[in-house]
Amino acid sequence: MRKTATLFLSILTLLASFNVNAEDNEMNDKKVLVAYFSATGTTAGVAERLAKATEGDIFAIIPQQPYTDADLDWRNKQSRSSVEMDNVNSRPAITSKVENMSQYNVIFVGFPIWWYREPSIIDTFMESYDFAGKTVVPFATSGSSGMGNSGANMQALAPKAKVYKGKRFPSNVSEDELKKWSAEWL
Repeated sequence: MRKTATLFLSILTLLASFNVNAEDNEMNDKKVLVAYFSATGTTAGVAERLAKATEGDIFAIIPQQPYTDADLDWRNKQSRSSVEMDNVNSRPAITSKVENMSQYNVIFVGFPIWWYREPSIIDTFMESYDFAGKTVVPFATSGSSGMGNSGANMQALAPKAKVYKGKRFPSNVSEDELKKWSAEWL
């Protein structure tokens, strides 16, 4: 009888541990998307390393009208990027959409810093989906500019999501550093 009771308790303990592990796996089983806009390729490189670090899917936010070098001339107040950034309502068109955005729990959104914030095309992206209940984490590249109000701007465009402040990275950030940084949301 004692052996039967011990065996029974051992089986119950084992089953309980499987149940706890299953719940832990469900909580940590987040589907990740790394979406990015890259005008010159710098942000694309960081996004590719972040997708590997997070084992996430990757999506390039591509403008319908590609940006030329003249469009990106920040010193020219009449350049396309200057005009877009001067108008907070500017929404450059995007060539494609993320299929089944609803499958993702965590979305990292990458971009170069333009005029101390996210480019207008990121605003187009944020308004194109329902981010309700999702975690959105901005990341950016820049020679020296900070993130500015990018996180707050993106939160205003996706009010039912949890949008974090995000972080600016140098172009040569390692996959290991990105893995450590992104772990907070995975």
